[in-house]
Amino acid sequence: MLFVADSAKTKIDELMSAENLTDEYFVRVSVTSGGCSGLSYEMDFDNEAQPEDQVFEDNDVKVVTDLKSFLYLCNTTLEFSGGLNGKGFYFNNPNASRTCGCGESFAV
Repeated sequence: MLFVADSAKTKIDELMSAENLTDEYFVRVSVTSGGCSGLSYEMDFDNEAQPEDQVFEDNDVKVVTDLKSFLYLCNTTLEFSGGLNGKGFYFNNPNASRTCGCGESFAV
C-alpha cells in the first residue's frame, strides 16, 4: 500500500485544481536510478494506466506506480511540508536504509 498524508492531499488537490485536471488524472510515483544515494523518486500527474501498474487509493487520492517501483515504495507515505524550511513533497519510506540530505534520493 502507498499512503497519502493530509498535507500531501491538500497540496495535490490545489495543484490539480490549478492545472484544471479532471478526476481521470492520478498521481504517478516511480523510482529511478540516480541521485546521491542511488535511487530517486519521481512524481507527476498522469491519466494513462499501464497493464502492470499497481493502483492505490488513500485519503481520496489515487496513486499509481509500476510494479518494480512498488517493491521500493511498499508502505511509503507521501507527505508535503511547506513554509520557509519546507521540503515540498517528500516520501516517508520505511524501506530506505539511508537518504540524502535533500530527501530526493535513497538507498535500500
